[in-house]
Amino acid sequence: MSTAEQAPEPTRRLLVESDRHQTRVAVLEDGRLTEIHLERNKNRSVVGSVFKGRVSRILPGMQAAFVDIGLARDAFLYAGDVREALSAIDELSDADPQTKEFPTVSAPPIEKVLTAGEELIVQVVKAPLPNKGARITTEITLPGRYLVLVPTVASNGISRRVQDADERDRLRAVLAELDFADGGLIVRTAGAGRERDDFEQDLAILRAKWQQIQERGQARSAPSLLHGEEGLALRFVRDRFTAEIEEVLVDGTEVYDAILSFTREMAPQLADRVRLWKEEGTLFEELGIEREIDAALRSKVWLRSGGYIVINPTEALVAIDVNTGRFVGRKDLESTVLQTNLEAVEEIVRQIRLRDLSGIIVVDLIDMTEVDNRENVFAALQRELKKDRAKHQVLSLSEFGLVEITRKRSRDNLSRLLTRPCPTCEGSGRIRSLSTICLRLRREILARANRLGDRRLIVFVHAEVLRSLESDQGDILEELRAALGDQLAFEADAALHHEEYHISEV
Repeated sequence: MSTAEQAPEPTRRLLVESDRHQTRVAVLEDGRLTEIHLERNKNRSVVGSVFKGRVSRILPGMQAAFVDIGLARDAFLYAGDVREALSAIDELSDADPQTKEFPTVSAPPIEKVLTAGEELIVQVVKAPLPNKGARITTEITLPGRYLVLVPTVASNGISRRVQDADERDRLRAVLAELDFADGGLIVRTAGAGRERDDFEQDLAILRAKWQQIQERGQARSAPSLLHGEEGLALRFVRDRFTAEIEEVLVDGTEVYDAILSFTREMAPQLADRVRLWKEEGTLFEELGIEREIDAALRSKVWLRSGGYIVINPTEALVAIDVNTGRFVGRKDLESTVLQTNLEAVEEIVRQIRLRDLSGIIVVDLIDMTEVDNRENVFAALQRELKKDRAKHQVLSLSEFGLVEITRKRSRDNLSRLLTRPCPTCEGSGRIRSLSTICLRLRREILARANRLGDRRLIVFVHAEVLRSLESDQGDILEELRAALGDQLAFEADAALHHEEYHISEV
């Protein structure tokens, strides 16, 4: 792989929108949406949570075990993720607290380490999927603002993202001065430039948290939750709010107060960058984020030049195809292709991050005959990928214009979060989930409520949406009726598609 140039640092903003049903966080770089994260209050993420589990089954042939942690499906534990397999680690200087990646060591056979019925403390590192349980590890990592506590590994380390050699030496010296001998510590990226007092404050909080987990583990029987991660907004601010973020704009007074309080305590120098959204419309609607999210659920993405890319996720991989489309260029075919490919790789990486695509990603660029052009496009791809926080690898561009990228999955992608298999096409396509439709209805109805006067709203929806509002999404219906009373009525319309609805004012 050739070495790409260092990409200039973009300007970054965080947008946080929270209500009683969900919290969403958007990351903007140079004014463009690059990441969207959401958490429904009824379905909080379990990644990072610590459980006391019971081994239900050993799989020697796969060198893994199934562990009951109290979720719908048993969690999956690989032999290499069992604490005893990591006891030989002496150096964590390359450990990455974001991905919980440690140096690889040989693992003893799973059947020699665990037995069926055994109880153990584990942490979720990958969220469960519809057909697969969560992935877990016995190597607990507790992230703070500046440090990650690794209570079962007696070694210290520094995040790879802290690249300055002098700063790494200084941080190692600070770690050596801390009064801690009960495990390992990793300095997070936000710890760069911080002093000993900051680390000591962070460490005190983490030690108390680990002590509480141990006490709960002794008092409770498996399966049970010992420690749940923070909600999305605080978790994101804790992990990502550094001096590189110019502004955190928050829609929702409760979450604003929580973020501001946390920032004043842990990073007071950044507190004046936290601002409350005070406009009448919702933050995501007014700044165009809703429109961007809708676009991210479509397969075709248009480029500024008139070319386009097509994104096709499959069971085995994600295929991304680049086309010139309406763009005919000004000089010759090779320069037209080069310009399209350069524009495409920037958008492709943005879409990979925005949609959180993972696994094997194959990019089919338009064929280029000149070697220099292929190298320029590949260098541009590498520059863009430097902005991606997820662990990834990229293989060289082939003479046929194919690039293979592998990207680690840590959470559900955007499509899985916002859509469900379509009952009409038996899963070959996707439509928005019932909760997404109901939340969109809620936003539109509440937006009309202030200017309704003495008129009434009659909302025509698909029968399945109405059933959802009257059952599992009943809290949305209660909220709407509390706001509009007799001015609101719902009617089922069999002619409507699941996602369609009509709102009439009478």
